[in-house]
Amino acid sequence: MKDILLDVNNLHASVGGKEILKGINLQIGRGEVHAIMGPNGSGKSTLSEVLAGNPAFTVTEGSATLHGTDLLSLSPEDRSHEGLFLSFQYPVEIPGVSMVNFMRAALNAKRKYLNEEPLSATEFLKLMRQKRAIVELDNKLASRSVNEGFSGGEKKRNEIFQMAVLEPQLSILDETDSGLDIDALRIVAGGVNKLKTDRNATIVITHYQRLLDYIKPDFVHVLYKGRIVRTGGPELALELEERGYDWIKEEVDAQ
Repeated sequence: MKDILLDVNNLHASVGGKEILKGINLQIGRGEVHAIMGPNGSGKSTLSEVLAGNPAFTVTEGSATLHGTDLLSLSPEDRSHEGLFLSFQYPVEIPGVSMVNFMRAALNAKRKYLNEEPLSATEFLKLMRQKRAIVELDNKLASRSVNEGFSGGEKKRNEIFQMAVLEPQLSILDETDSGLDIDALRIVAGGVNKLKTDRNATIVITHYQRLLDYIKPDFVHVLYKGRIVRTGGPELALELEERGYDWIKEEVDAQ
């Protein structure tokens, strides 16, 4: 029997009074990788923001639980502490805040939430060295302000480094491949693969098959007009790459 980590049932959400998600149903088991694809404006990024707790979005109906815990009742901070991680499509810069201090504060906040002892500076620096190696993150970048002056590829690599440090149960990667060259894509995807275990799970939101050449999904879902309209295996992504989305739009609109 599948060990369900994320259970989303009939999720509806709106922003500025406009309904974007119109009944999302999604179950993700531990150890699984799910890809969510779909045309622009279909609700892919909205789904990730709603699960992460962005207050700009209002949930009007439905439920979402993470390992049995009601996500929608928690603050964004507590959702993170419970094991949810969102890698942003456009990571923000935080001038004046060093990566070391930022990540140590984030990790120790999570440890406090879980009633664990905080890591000392020495312990954290040792952990940071180990995690940096996963995404080949240069020590100079790790000691700078968060994302300040980073290239697009460096910012995405930094996001996966943060994921490595926090060890989330569910990672949501929102168009992590956006703006990456082939080398950066390989390193970022390699980091994601190294962090995969039979106890965590990953949602990959992407437009393109090229990311899925590196991060192999167990399931592929097509989101269109705020609903998941088709689910399949990795072959569905290949079909979308070849045929585009028009055939799915036509099928759904004809119903």
